[in-house]
Amino acid sequence: MRPRIVLGTLTALATLLSVAACSSSGSSTSSADGNPYQLATPGTIQVGTLSDAPPNVYLKDGKFTGFDNDLFTAVAAKVGLKVQFASTDFSALLSQVANHKFDVGSSSITITEARKKTVDFSNGYDFGYFGLDVPAGSPITSFDQLSGKRVVVVQGTVQDDYATQKNLNPVRVPDYNSALNQLKAGTSQAWISPAEIGEQSATESGGKVVLAQKQLSSAPTAFAVAHDRPKLLAALNKGLDEVIADGTWTKLQEQYYPGRSVPADFKPGSGSVAFPPVTGASTSPSTSSSASPSS
Repeated sequence: MRPRIVLGTLTALATLLSVAACSSSGSSTSSADGNPYQLATPGTIQVGTLSDAPPNVYLKDGKFTGFDNDLFTAVAAKVGLKVQFASTDFSALLSQVANHKFDVGSSSITITEARKKTVDFSNGYDFGYFGLDVPAGSPITSFDQLSGKRVVVVQGTVQDDYATQKNLNPVRVPDYNSALNQLKAGTSQAWISPAEIGEQSATESGGKVVLAQKQLSSAPTAFAVAHDRPKLLAALNKGLDEVIADGTWTKLQEQYYPGRSVPADFKPGSGSVAFPPVTGASTSPSTSSSASPSS
């Protein structure tokens, strides 16, 4: 009788294991269906950004905001996703997106061929200028006067690339506050900045810093996504076109960059959707005909 009991037990155990395996397989499929974008937290995009670069990306009353982050929040809502922002250093941001610490990078990131080796980019959502910030009273008025000067840049930015290519031997700092403080303290003679950030920093410096010059960059800014997240990238591009078409992009342009000119040939998103004109902003020359220090 014992062999029959053992055989019956083994048969029952095999049945249970089979049921468990089927259940596990079904659960895995369900999980994939519920998280098609492979997010670290299903339904919520973890976004790496900065906290000290107004009006683009910054903290206000404990909330991450600015043109880039408000736009991203609107884009994510279009595809039914929530957003959780976290601060990081720009020099680490792209690698953190690539290794999935963050699902997306949002920080006025200029698209470059070198950066495409690390991450993929959404369609471009904004244009930008390089700015030249100097202490008030400085004789420096243009980029071509920087040779031999002590120039500060934020590490890993396209401004860092430009200073390096021009053999300026720049002082590299981790964030924009550090760059601004170098000018205020007189430890650097110039700061090559994203012009919108440099202009606001100068305005808020109490007269200690001025924006001496700005030049239009030839490359757009975009959100960064890991190479192995094509569905997420496609969803963001779709949502971006929708917020352009419904006027959100225009509204945020007017809110954060009042009076800023829109280049004649700049088309945000896929370029296939029209956007309401930006009130109070004239149309500037095309990016291709403007001098630019970007790489």
